[in-house]
Amino acid sequence: MLFMSGVTAILTFTILVTKSLSQKRRAILALMSFAAFLLLIFERFAYIFRGDPSELGYYMVRISNALVFFLLIFALHLVTQYLKDVFKNEGKLDTVPVTLKICDIVFYAGTAALAVSQFTHTYYFFDDMNTYQRGPAFVLVYIPPMVMVLLQEIAVIVHRKRLRKIMLALLLFSVVLPSVASIVQLFVYGVSLTCMSVVFVVIVYYVFVIDDMNRSAERARKREIEFYKEAQRIEAALFEQTAEALVSAIDAKDEYTRGHSVRVALYSRKIAEHAGLSKEDCREVYFAALLHDVGKIGVPDQIIKKGGRLDDEEFEQIKQHTVIGDQILSGISLSPYLRYGALYHHERYDGTGYPQGISGEDIPQIARIIAVADAYDAMNSNRSYRRSLPLSHIRKELIEGMGKQFEPRYAEIMIRIIDSENGNYFSVKK
Repeated sequence: MLFMSGVTAILTFTILVTKSLSQKRRAILALMSFAAFLLLIFERFAYIFRGDPSELGYYMVRISNALVFFLLIFALHLVTQYLKDVFKNEGKLDTVPVTLKICDIVFYAGTAALAVSQFTHTYYFFDDMNTYQRGPAFVLVYIPPMVMVLLQEIAVIVHRKRLRKIMLALLLFSVVLPSVASIVQLFVYGVSLTCMSVVFVVIVYYVFVIDDMNRSAERARKREIEFYKEAQRIEAALFEQTAEALVSAIDAKDEYTRGHSVRVALYSRKIAEHAGLSKEDCREVYFAALLHDVGKIGVPDQIIKKGGRLDDEEFEQIKQHTVIGDQILSGISLSPYLRYGALYHHERYDGTGYPQGISGEDIPQIARIIAVADAYDAMNSNRSYRRSLPLSHIRKELIEGMGKQFEPRYAEIMIRIIDSENGNYFSVKK
């Protein structure tokens, strides 16, 4: 009993500091645990001072026994309040079950009867040796708690469909155990089965609280994950829409290149997929390709819209769109891969490209892929100075450019796509 009293004291403190519970439920559970603690303590005092003829023993044995019987029904009264809260929140009941309302009446009636028995010795009395003795109507003291337990059990069974299975099992156990203990207590003297059963009930409720806390934590974790995923989805959509709006502004500068950036992005992603890149890498390739010509914003319109070929001075100006694009996109520190497409998509595999003249594997993979897609779309589209080239000619240019302008692997993938789909492999649809 001393061990169990220590357990209930710890439970009381633990429940009080548990912030995940509602204030009402925390108060009910803390009172229930504290009542169980006092029940065990005063039950122990009743045994310690039994037969003690001193003045202290006289008062302690009477106070202790009176509090034991009161705390017994008070703990069950708190169970009633807990069930009300459960049915209201988890069970979604609009009104309190009638049986639980009757439980409240039984509690008050039982408390009044206990108070009267202190003067009439109906339930128990003390002999000349200050020893506890059962009274003539001792059995009546167990009627209120047994009735309360029975009514609680009826409420749980009637509304069982509104409760989770584990909750239903715990509640049934918590109301059945005290009733069984009370029946046994009628025939056993000297062992506080009823008191100990109430303590077990408190522990069962705390187990339920832990389960409820775990479920609440799991729900919170799932909500957090869902919120994070939704935030990522919105962020990705916003990024894509912003990029596409910027690309539309670039492509609008020249009617011949309208749609070029989107097509290059789609071609690049398809090449990356055939090359076996991961889903995330393919996504990065797509957006880097989508913004590969963003630097053209800084190129004069008369050069971009010029009909016919550019002279050397004009070509030097158009070449600057790679550097300008790098300057624009380098500010997006969370997506550093974007600048690779803008800066390096005109580098050649043999090192004769611009703006830095790097070669081979020194050119970022994203740019090597975009270079093939960009060249394919340029040859497959009308320009101000020529019509689109035949697919056979495009295929020949890609083959001749392997190891020179293009990385052989990605140029070969592009050729296989042209051959397998007769040049109609790509769709403008995303």
